[in-house]
Amino acid sequence: MTLETYLAAFFILLFAYFLRGITGFGSGLIAIPLLAHLLPLTFVVPMVMVLDFVASIVLSSHTRLQVRWDEIRTLLPTSIVGIIIGAVLLVSLPREPLLVSLGLFVIFFGLRYVFNVHSEKPISRWWSIPTGLSGGLIGALFGTGGPPYVVYLSHRLHDKTQLRGTLSGLFLLDGAFRLVTFITMGLMFQPDMLNALLMGLPITGIGLYLGNRVHLGVTRRQQLAIIGGLLLVSGASLLWKAWAPI
Repeated sequence: MTLETYLAAFFILLFAYFLRGITGFGSGLIAIPLLAHLLPLTFVVPMVMVLDFVASIVLSSHTRLQVRWDEIRTLLPTSIVGIIIGAVLLVSLPREPLLVSLGLFVIFFGLRYVFNVHSEKPISRWWSIPTGLSGGLIGALFGTGGPPYVVYLSHRLHDKTQLRGTLSGLFLLDGAFRLVTFITMGLMFQPDMLNALLMGLPITGIGLYLGNRVHLGVTRRQQLAIIGGLLLVSGASLLWKAWAPI
C-alpha cells in the first residue's frame, strides 16, 4: 500500500464512523464500496465487519438504556437464518440481479427520507420476518445489511436516541454471528488483516467520538435526512457494484 492509499483509507474510515456516531449505522455503507477501490472486497468486508462490531460495542455501552430489546428479539431469529443462507450462497449466487434490485429498493426509501414523504405510522411487527431474512442475507453476501433494518426500525421507533441505540444493539449481535461465520470460513486469517485492524481501530474511535457529539444536537428530522442520504449513497454503490467492470 502506498502513502496515498493509507491516507485515502484513513479519511474513508474517519468519515464512515463519524456518520455511524451520528445515526447508529452507515459505516459499512460508506466504507465498503469506497475501500473496495483500494483493496480486494474479500479483504474489505471482514475488516469493516470487525470495526463495525467494535463500534457496536462502544455505542451500545453508551446507549444501552435506550435499546429496545423487544424489537431486536423479533428480528434476530430470522436475521441468523438470513446470515446462514447468505454465507452458503456467497460463492455460487449470481450477484448482479440481487444487487440491482436491492440498490433500487434502497434508493426508493432514501428519496422518501430525504424529501420527508415517508409515513410516520408504525408498521406491523410481521415485517420483522422479511426484514431479518433480507438484512442477514445481504449482510453476509455484501457486508451492507443495514438498510432493511434501518427502514423497518425507523418506522417502529420515533425517538432518535432509541433508534440509534437499538440499531447498535442489533448490529452488535448480528456482527457477532457474522464474525463467527467469517472465522469459520477463514476470512479473518488473511495476510495483513491484523495490521489493518490495528490501524483502523483508533480511526474508528475518533470518528465515533466526533459523531456522537454531533448526534446530541441533531433533531429527528435531520437524522432521518442523514439516513436518507446514506441510503441513497448505499443504493448507488450497490448499482455500481452490479454494473462496474471487474
